This record gives sequence, C-alpha cells and structure tokens, in this order.
Amino acid sequence: MVHVYNCHPFASQHIVAAEQEPGLVCCSGGALFVVSAGGCKIEAYNLQQEGCPLICRFSSMGSVLSIRHSAVGDYLVTIEEKNKATYLRAYTNWRYQAAEKTRVGVRLLGHLLRGSSFRGTPKEQMEIIEIPLFEPPLCMACCSITGDLLVGCAKSLVVFSLKRQTLSEQLSVLDFERVLILHIQGWSPSQVAFCAGYVALQTDLEILVVKLTPRQKSSQAADEHALLPEDIMTETSLDEDAEMTKDGLSPLHEQEDFFLFPKHQEMLGNDAQECGISLVLEWTGMEADSRGDMSVVYVLFRRFAPDFFQGCSVEETHLHSLQLRPMFSGKQEEASISKRGEPTCMFVFFSLPNTGYMYSLKNTVELMSTYQYPEKAHQAVLSDQFLYVITRNALQCFTVRCSAVAARVDDPYIDTTMKACPPITMEVCALRIQLFIGLKILCQDGNHIVLLTAADVDSKEDTERPARKNTESREHRALTGILVAVGLEPSSTPTLESLLSRSFLSRKTSVCKATEPADSGHGWNLYVISSVSTLQLYREIVEYSKRYEQSLSHSCIHLLSEGHLLLRTALLSLHDCDSAERAQLQEAFQESCAHLGDCFSRFDKKDCHLALPYYKMSGLSVTDVIKRNMSMSGISNGYGKGFIFFLKHSIYEETMEELSKDVADKVLDIFSVAEPAQLPHVVSSPSMLNADPDSAMTHLKQLEDSGAPSITLSLCTASLALRKGDLNSYRQQMDRHAEMLQVYGFIEEPKLLLHGRGKAVLPTILAQHLRDTQEGLLVAAVVALHENSKIRLEEADLFFQELCKDGVEVDSSPQLLVDFWEALLVASSHESIIQELLFRLTSVYIDRITRRDHSGIRALKTAEDLINSCSHYGMLYPWVSILTPVQFNINHDHQEDLHKLQSLLCGPTLEVSSILPLLEQLSESDNTGLSVHVLCATKLGQHERSIVRLLDRCPQAIISYANNELQNDKLSI
Repeated sequence: MVHVYNCHPFASQHIVAAEQEPGLVCCSGGALFVVSAGGCKIEAYNLQQEGCPLICRFSSMGSVLSIRHSAVGDYLVTIEEKNKATYLRAYTNWRYQAAEKTRVGVRLLGHLLRGSSFRGTPKEQMEIIEIPLFEPPLCMACCSITGDLLVGCAKSLVVFSLKRQTLSEQLSVLDFERVLILHIQGWSPSQVAFCAGYVALQTDLEILVVKLTPRQKSSQAADEHALLPEDIMTETSLDEDAEMTKDGLSPLHEQEDFFLFPKHQEMLGNDAQECGISLVLEWTGMEADSRGDMSVVYVLFRRFAPDFFQGCSVEETHLHSLQLRPMFSGKQEEASISKRGEPTCMFVFFSLPNTGYMYSLKNTVELMSTYQYPEKAHQAVLSDQFLYVITRNALQCFTVRCSAVAARVDDPYIDTTMKACPPITMEVCALRIQLFIGLKILCQDGNHIVLLTAADVDSKEDTERPARKNTESREHRALTGILVAVGLEPSSTPTLESLLSRSFLSRKTSVCKATEPADSGHGWNLYVISSVSTLQLYREIVEYSKRYEQSLSHSCIHLLSEGHLLLRTALLSLHDCDSAERAQLQEAFQESCAHLGDCFSRFDKKDCHLALPYYKMSGLSVTDVIKRNMSMSGISNGYGKGFIFFLKHSIYEETMEELSKDVADKVLDIFSVAEPAQLPHVVSSPSMLNADPDSAMTHLKQLEDSGAPSITLSLCTASLALRKGDLNSYRQQMDRHAEMLQVYGFIEEPKLLLHGRGKAVLPTILAQHLRDTQEGLLVAAVVALHENSKIRLEEADLFFQELCKDGVEVDSSPQLLVDFWEALLVASSHESIIQELLFRLTSVYIDRITRRDHSGIRALKTAEDLINSCSHYGMLYPWVSILTPVQFNINHDHQEDLHKLQSLLCGPTLEVSSILPLLEQLSESDNTGLSVHVLCATKLGQHERSIVRLLDRCPQAIISYANNELQNDKLSI
C-alpha cells in the first residue's frame, strides 16, 4: 500500500513557447531539447533561466526517432531515419548554432577534419559525427559519469568511449572510439541504460543488469569466452534459432500451435548467471594493454509474466522507463566526477504499467521499493529525491530510498546507538498527485520537470462549444458596456434585457471565429515545472505531520522520516550548495532528528530505542531533551519507554554534561516512578552531582523499603552520606557488608569510585575517603574493575595518580599505584599485562633503591607476602641472602624494595633482557647493586663472569652460588 499525501513539491510551472508541436523531448545539463513532430528540427531551450529562452535551433540530417543528451561532453546523440535507413549521429558544439548562419561540419567517427577549415584561428561550428554500425541501432544510453555511449542493436551492444582530441594548442574536439562489443545470443533489447560500467537491458518482459569489470587474473572463465579478433561474428555463433530450425527443433516463439507464457523469475547476484542469456565480449579499442582485461559480471535478472488481474491486457503488459541512477556520498562527489571514480551506490529502476521496481545494485543486490500506481503509468523518471510518474491525466511524485542506502554505505555508525536513519524497507509514499490533461512525455533535469501534454481532439461541436461560450460572454459584456456608456441601464428595461439574452450575434461571431487560427487551438502544451527547495518542502512536511502528532500514528513517523531523507539527500550533494545553504540544511537536519527523537521517545513499541540515536544526532543537550519531554508528558500522560531508554543511556555515559539541581531532581523523580531499580546507578552518575543528597537518599530509602536491598544500594547510600558529611550513616552502610562483597558492588557500579574515561579520570569522594581509611579495599576494587574490563590499565594509572597528587610522593610513582600493580600482577592472567607490570615494578624498585629516599608510606604487601601469593616472585637464592642479609645497612622500606626486586629476578617470569637498560643507573659499588647485577648475569647464562665478581667482592658466597647454580651441565665451570 502506498500512502498518498497532499504536499506541494512543485513550485511553479510555465509553458515553453515552442514553434511546432513537439514529437520528442529530452533534457539534461540545464538544457531542454525539443524535436518537432516532423522529426527534422531540434530546438534547445535554457532551463536555468526564467521563461526558458531559446538557445538555438538547428536541423537534423534525418527524421529523429530517439534523442539523448550527455551533460559530460555536452553532446546530443540521435537515432535518425532517412530513405528507410537508420543512422546513429552525435551533435557536438551545438550551442554555436545560437549565432545565425553558423557553419556545420559533418564527419565520420574517428575522422577528424584537419584540412583548411581548421587552419588559422579556430572556427566555431557544430559538428555532426556519423557513427557507423554493423546493425541498425534500436536504442541508446549515455553514461552520466564518463559521457561514454552505449548503443543497443538486435544482436549486440556497442560501447563507445568519449574522447577529446587535441588538434592544436587552441583547438580540441570531441570524438568517440568504439571500444567494446557485447554480442547477445537470442536476446534483442528494446531499451538500455549505461552508467559506471553497469549495463541494463530490457525487453518487453525481461530485465538484465550486468557489470563490466576488470578480469581477475586467476579466473579460468577468461578462456571460455575468448575475445574475437574480427568485428563480424559468424552466423553460426549468433543465430541459434536458425540452427534449431534446421534441425527440426523450432524455438518456442515460432511454434504456431500454442504459446507459453514465461513464469515470474528473479535472480540476484551470482544466481543471475543462470538466466540463459549469453554475452560474449569483443574488444575493439586501440589500447592493446586493455585487450582481454574486461569480463561480464551478472548482477540482476528479472522476468515477468502478464498479470491480467491488474487491469492490463497482454498487449499492454510490457516494461518501460529503464534507468540506472548513481549516487555519490558527500565526501567523494566532486572527486569521483572529476576522476571518474566508482559511485557510492547504484540503483536500477524499471516499471510495468501498474507497478514500479527499484533495486540497489552495489555490495548487496536487493529489492528496495515497489511502487503500486493508482492507475496505468505511461512513463517514470527517477531522481535522487523522487520518482516522477505520469499517467494519462496525472503527474505523481513518489519518495525514494536512495539516500537511506547511501547513508549506510557512507557511515558505519548508522543503525547503532550513535546514529540512525529511516530503514530502506520503509513504505514509500506519494507526496503529490497533480492533475494534467493528456500527458505524453516526461523528463527531468535537476530541479525541473518537463511535461508534454496533448489533449485528445473530440468532435467539432465539442471543440466549438467552449469557444462559443467564451465569445458569447465577451460580446455580452461589450454590449452592456456600450448601453451603460450612453446612459441606459439594461436591468431597468425589460426590452434591453431581452435583447442581451439573445445569441444571434454570438452565433455569427462564433462561425467567423472558427475559421481563424488561434494560438490556443493547437491542442498541446510543453510545461516546465520547477521543484520547491528542499528546505521549503521539508517545512511543509513537518507542518503536515502535526495533523497526526497527537495520536502518534504511523503517518506522523512516516512523514517525518520522509522529510529526514530529503535532507539527507541534499546533504549528500553539498557540492551544489554554498556555505549559507549548507548551514541551513544542517540545521534543518538536526531539527528533523529532534522531531524523530520526540516521536520515538513517546513510543512503547519495539522501535522506541531509536529515540537515543536521533536525539544524539539532533545536537540537543540532555537538559533540552528532558525539558522537551516534560512538556509532552502533560499531553501524553507520562513518559514513553523511548524517553526512559534515552535518559538511562545518556546518564550512564561519561561525556554527558552536569545537570542543574532542578533537572537532576526531576530525573530522580522520573526514575523513581519508571524504573526505581536503576536509582543507584542514576545517583552515581557524574551528571547527577548537583542533585539534592537528601532527596536522593529519600528515593533510595523508598527503594530499600520496597524489598530491594543490594550491596550497590548500600554503597550508593554511603557515598551520599559522605557528600552530606554524615560519617555515622556512612559507617553504618559500610558495615552492612564484608569487604569482598563490597568489591562486587563496585564491579556492578564503577562510578561509585571514578568518573570519566580516557585521559579524564577523576576519583569520587568515596574513593578519596577509602584512600585514607581502607586502601586495601580500594586497591582490590580497582583490580576487580580491571579484570572485569570496566577500566583499562592506563585509566587505573591516571586514577591513582589523580587520587594521590596532593600527597608527599611527588617525584615517584605513588605507593598506592605500586600496590595496585603488585595486586594486579597477582590476579592477572594476560601475558601482555604481566610483562608490562613486571617492567613497571622493576623500574620502580630500581629507582627507589638508587635514590634511597622514601616517603615512609608502607606497602600493602611485603616481599614475603608476594613470594607466598604470586608465582612471579621467587624464593631468594641462599647466596643472595649472603650478599644482602636482612640486617643489611639500609632502612626497612628499601630492604623491602630490594627483596622484591631480587625475588622477581629469582622468579620464572621476568625477562632480564628487557630491564638491562634500567641496570645502568644501579651501581655495583655496594653489595645491593652487586646482588642485582650478578642475578641478571646468572639468568643470562654468564656464570663465569658472575664467579669472578663474587671472588673479588664476596668470596664467602662462592660455595653457596656454586651449589645453587653450577649443576648438571655446568659442573665443568
């Protein structure tokens, strides 16, 4: 079902003053081309200027059967007939015909005029290029990106590459080169489309889309269809039907006894190779390097069977309006056009009399939209924003989903909690159905739609009746005016009224009028309709949607989504906009996101989660969103699930702004009703720091009384008590659970300890209090957060540094941070983390031993504790204890650091080679440094060097060293 609305996408219309009745019409590149009904005269009009003034007119060499214009190269190409022969011609430099008596040159394809006509100063003249073909041309198409030309014939497709040939420094001319022939076996196209390597072919009931791509070097299919060296293929390779007839096997369409209708069939992607239509490539270009490098990739095949129930006869059921439509993203538009790059998306459209189909071809081939027309369609034209369809008496404007596809290709964050876009499968709608009489031809260029109307001529009496009525009215007014001018009032005299009521004068005049030519009597009109700006149409759609706002019906969401896609399409083509218009479009886009967020925030359905990404895209602050929904809650009697979903996720994010006291208190009230179980998490959010602690504790008390006590609830209440300065309440809440259970509470809500992520990690007031009173619980909690992926190692470092920045440890790593590293080394099982921690701890131990100054802060774990609890710390070797006994002449803190370092070197995990640069600052002048250097040398296998050192400095340790280190294969030492 297609929704029909009554918007106004058309701004104005005017009539083009064509001299003769148009037979063919096309427009492109800001120009309108009108071929007279006789087919030999072409007029060009400027669509960009008011009133569409005439640019030029010129004669064709034959009767024009078909005409196309390419904006790239600004050339016309026609299929013409003369003397019962069909020709293909291209008209270049046609704008020079604006001047009277301008010269016209005629030449063959590839034969440049280098004679006297081009000597001296360049001549301004139109050129007609004859393009020879082996078969009569049936149809043609121009690539909108490259300007290349595709010509469809009965048994082949021919590709011509557009080239610009330089004749001199001052002169260059357009020319074409035949580069490729695609031989089609058993299939004759009635219409073709060509764009960016995609080729679409159409017969009465079949559609085939292929793509010409560089051949894969590893592909074996290259040898199966060898490119033919000659231009002409043998009859046996093309006329399969003839061969079948010779063998007595007539094809289906030649069997006279019965006729089989083909069944409906759709093949997408690689499956389209099984369609039974064979395409054989023949390279004819001049570049030898490119010969054989192209292959055909099947993209789409669709076959239809006549549908009698749609109100069309078998004869009327045929395809029409084949189109390929590229779309570029805003990031690549200009670069792609200038460098002939690949478009972001490619779409194909084709239509039956009652139904239109649009497919997306790039990446995944899929049916995007199906258009059900209210009556039989004659022609359809696809643009980036709309699909225009003409029936006998109406111009219909349908929406499309091109920008929805392009947005998802261009932005990977679409369809996440960050960004959203209306779905590709959303139902299309008709924004407008504009009535006309006798519509015949439709074409579109930019913001202009061109319509040719030709009213069917009725009987002579029916034709004369309106003219007679107009004449009678005009004569009546004239005679009344004369009587009033001479002082006679017709209404005061019955005789005068009777005279005026007679029609003998009018009858006489009407007879004479019928013999005179009149401008309005030609029965046809050529209209140019201008589209309204995207912003104006968007504003109207928003106003239109307000009719359905209270009921929040599907139509409200649908209209706002259509307006959103219109703005997306405009933003994808920003190269056409100046900075002011770009800013207006961006502002309107954010406004549309806010409108969609408002709608989804009131939803209680499955799509309510879309309120979050749309509000994020709107640029509104959380405070603004809350106020918008507060104003709507009075109308809708409560808050929708979409708003609660948005609010919950926004408050949990670290980047959210701080809410004011009033707004924060309102948030507490909202959650106490909507989702009271989330209150501990809401209260812990950094955005709620301005909330009234008394009010927050009241809500938490109500939650606890409702039978939902939890560790997190107790910790949150304790944090609020600290904010109020109530230490007694704080102790009561903390004493309710053991420290190990409290660690689980911090895992459930990390924001009780820290706020922010990345480089902006700040400790909470609860973390500061734990630093002074329960540092063991604090360290254990942060280790648990790291092991549960709630915090990264770098963030934990920043947390402890910020927590201890006001302490006495200024120039060294805070002891609490070192305690965290030691505890994490005990708990972690990730090898990369373990090696990083070992390096950090070794660096700290060596630094402290070297500087021999200490803040006096005791570590949470001694060396013996670590040896007993962590496998990375090993028991000290006996000879190490001889070198540095317990009663060694250093203070206790440095003794602990030394023993921890020695224990790491005695352990199995530390890679000694990674810490060798650190040993340079540790001198061997005393036994402290000597013990570390000998341990490192021993682990590196330098036993002889270690023995020499011990003999020189501490001979009494030699025997113990030999007993411990020189065993098995080292006995020889």
